[in-house]
Amino acid sequence: MADFKLKRGYDLRLDGESEKTVVSAARPSTVAVKPVAFRGIKPTLLVAEGTDVVCGTPLFCDKSNRDHIFTSPATGKITEIQRGPRRVIEQIVVETAEQPEAIEYATYAPEQLKSLSRDEVLRELMKSGMLALFRQRPFDYVADPEVVPRDIFVSAFDSAPLAPDQALLIKGNEAYFQAGIDIASVLTTGRVHVSIRRDTKDSSPFSSVKNAEIHRFSGPHPSGCVGIQIHHIAPINGRDDQVWYITPQCLVMLGKLFINGKIAPEVVVSLAGTAVVERMYYRTVIGANVSSIVQGNVQTGSVRHISGNVLTGTSVKSGGHLGFYDSMLTVIPESTGPELVGWMRPGFGKDSFYRTFVSPFIPGLKFAPDTKLNGGVRAFVATGYYDQVLPMNLYPVFLVKSILAGDIEEMEGLGIYEVTEEELALCEYICPSKMDIQKILRGGLDLIEKEG
Repeated sequence: MADFKLKRGYDLRLDGESEKTVVSAARPSTVAVKPVAFRGIKPTLLVAEGTDVVCGTPLFCDKSNRDHIFTSPATGKITEIQRGPRRVIEQIVVETAEQPEAIEYATYAPEQLKSLSRDEVLRELMKSGMLALFRQRPFDYVADPEVVPRDIFVSAFDSAPLAPDQALLIKGNEAYFQAGIDIASVLTTGRVHVSIRRDTKDSSPFSSVKNAEIHRFSGPHPSGCVGIQIHHIAPINGRDDQVWYITPQCLVMLGKLFINGKIAPEVVVSLAGTAVVERMYYRTVIGANVSSIVQGNVQTGSVRHISGNVLTGTSVKSGGHLGFYDSMLTVIPESTGPELVGWMRPGFGKDSFYRTFVSPFIPGLKFAPDTKLNGGVRAFVATGYYDQVLPMNLYPVFLVKSILAGDIEEMEGLGIYEVTEEELALCEYICPSKMDIQKILRGGLDLIEKEG
């Protein structure tokens, strides 16, 4: 067991955290699968509008590997296939049926899982489409079935603003979580690494997990980001040094698939944010429509629904759907206009990394987030502030500049393979120049992939 004490980073003191109460959400009238969530594949449709599907029916496959399929998380009828620019498939919407059905797969006893071969596990994952539960670094693509990962990483805590309690998300499914760990250990030639908070109790299902290596982390956000943990445990050394990662809830789904022989799309989602009246956790299914969770439980006025957290989440409409990997729905007030002489006010209710307001000097004070940028885009100035919120041994300012310059060799030398959007999200939040750093980083990764 290794112990890592990270000092660099920044915790946003936001109000709107969910109470640790889990209730069942209404049955979603629709669910959606968004191929854009699975980076690194080119989807080829296997269904059409009007097709009847059950849980496990293949919806699309990877154009370069037709055995790599992605399946429906619900029973019902496909009512819409939404396309964006250049006819890119944005989402496949399934109108759910009242009586769910599911394709059945092979079942295994828990004690059998560790003795399975990698080919056996991979075959079941490919047939069920559940290989999508794993993602791959570098590039943050969906796991490639032809890659044998050097290691597999699990972050058992989330340090993002208003993030859900990972232990609560898997409560009652600890046995399935352990089964997921056992299955994951078969897929790698190395180890399964589970990262937990330093103060996690020994009674936690994460600290007592077997067949994995446990690491303890302390420090502000982004200490809970899996990329930060990979950097400190076993860094990625180049493009061909490939590792996988998976969330605790996805491990539960993995365990249920092998033990029960059916896809289990049920997830627990945190409903958070100051625009929510009663904030709590909801049981629902992957890709559920937002309205089935919110159900009018939102303050009046203009609000923004975010699938994920406020730093890296995706804005969705009130009639939209959750992302495949998201375990929280954040609702915050939408900014509708400028603030008169805001820079002259003491700022008791504003968060400030630079301590330009009074609020940072008041301990325990929390802030109600909104969507204001608090300034416009300016010339990119190298300030050195990024280093204060990124606990990694690389130079983020120079990395961003090398991406803007299109210098691939420089990007690689500065460690672009070790980061994705979530590791640099805080750099974007505190950026004095208001640079869209997450978009810039993804552009750099796409350029490297395109150039081969």
